[in-house]
Amino acid sequence: MDRRTVAVGRTRSCPHCRATILESAAVCPACRHHLRFERRSNRQAEQPGQVALKVSGRFSRQTDAGPGEYSVVVVVRDAKGNEIARKVIGVGALAPGDERAVDLTVEMFTP
Repeated sequence: MDRRTVAVGRTRSCPHCRATILESAAVCPACRHHLRFERRSNRQAEQPGQVALKVSGRFSRQTDAGPGEYSVVVVVRDAKGNEIARKVIGVGALAPGDERAVDLTVEMFTP
């Protein structure tokens, strides 16, 4: 049995979508493509042990405001408030009366 040991927190690039993902991931969380196939017991171990944060929200453009643009930005900071990562997740335009929904989930895994 080929069992690799991966350092906790080590990252790699998804070969399908080029997103930065955890090296231990068997499925890319961005594009959901399988990166390797494992026995069921190993796949179950990859399921999140804890959902540390889940935020859902909606935003819209008022009908009398005219068209508008938006950017969805996620910033990750350490305990001291230092910025570790900043990513623009999506951008777009809203016509008057349009609405968008955003869901953010932080999942914790046990390596």
